[in-house]
Amino acid sequence: MRATFVTSEVGAGLRRNLTMTFAVIITVAVSLALFGVSLLVRAQVTTMQDFWYDKVEVSIFLCARGSDAASCASGAVTAAQRDQIRADLESLRPLVEEVYYESKEEAYDRFREQFANSPIVENVTAEALPESFRVKLADPTQYDVVASAFAGRPGIEQVNDQRQILDKFFALLNGLQAVALIIAVVMLVVTVLLIVNTMRVAAFSRRRETGIMRLVGASNFYIQLPFLLEAAVAAALGAGLAVVGLVAVKSFVIDRVLAPSFQFTAFVGWDAVVAIAPILLVTGIALASVAAFFTLRKYLRV
Repeated sequence: MRATFVTSEVGAGLRRNLTMTFAVIITVAVSLALFGVSLLVRAQVTTMQDFWYDKVEVSIFLCARGSDAASCASGAVTAAQRDQIRADLESLRPLVEEVYYESKEEAYDRFREQFANSPIVENVTAEALPESFRVKLADPTQYDVVASAFAGRPGIEQVNDQRQILDKFFALLNGLQAVALIIAVVMLVVTVLLIVNTMRVAAFSRRRETGIMRLVGASNFYIQLPFLLEAAVAAALGAGLAVVGLVAVKSFVIDRVLAPSFQFTAFVGWDAVVAIAPILLVTGIALASVAAFFTLRKYLRV
């Protein structure tokens, strides 16, 4: 009988405050959807970092004729210097996974391929491009080891780390993620305030029933339980809508728009959505239940 009574009270409360319940559901859905998108953006940034950092290389450009670097004062790199640089790179294994030498001709062919539709190609010759070593590291964060060992050496004009360029890009993405997370937190605060107001209205409209229940010896928890379940049900419905929105973002925005248009990088899989969905459900129900509990402690004192 108690379970039946509580269930009927929950249904009656949801119907009685239909407008407020609908507002709670929509607000929870919007706020949790934003929260879920921010988590999805975070997962996307992590996926892209893993994808690109695994591919980044350290480029060691060798001195060419006319190079103005101090290490190139003696002219273009010699065969002996080139062989010594390669041997020193090989000695850094296992930190150095792969070493690839790119000649002037290979650099020129790659340049022509990258700028095939640009008139600048006609003004560049193979002699204008430097030889280089492309070095793939087992741990890209250990770039300083290579830089300190080779930067400024005779025969080496410059040592570049592609990770430095990627760090700026990922810093931008992390900034966007932070903005999305701040907006989501603000919306969650608005949701909590709306739930508090809804519980106040519900407690006031049913103060006569709760007074009678207290007079017949009902416990505080038994009196509060229907209100708590109302908030939890509304939040669960809102969280469910947020999960549906997250699935739509993954299915349509990522899989059908972004992934076909930007095939040069990796995108999050469905495992990220599966991992985020329970977080949204738990967060929505927990926030609603806690907000309702502390509100009812004050407004159900008879």
